[in-house]
Amino acid sequence: MENLIRAERELRGWTQAALAERLEVSRQTVVALETGRYDPSLPLAFRISRLFDKPIEGLFTPSHSS
Repeated sequence: MENLIRAERELRGWTQAALAERLEVSRQTVVALETGRYDPSLPLAFRISRLFDKPIEGLFTPSHSS
């Protein structure tokens, strides 16, 4: 799955640690999300969506290989 988490985070000037704190996850989780190595659970996807004030489908898209 591809996502715009890094772009949205950088747009707000947040560090990965700051985003992790806001989402109540580890910084390693944010790194894994941003690099596409980890797909979020549905509850985490909703938290990310609410935090960035964007619909889930505006943040996440299936990867071309999916």
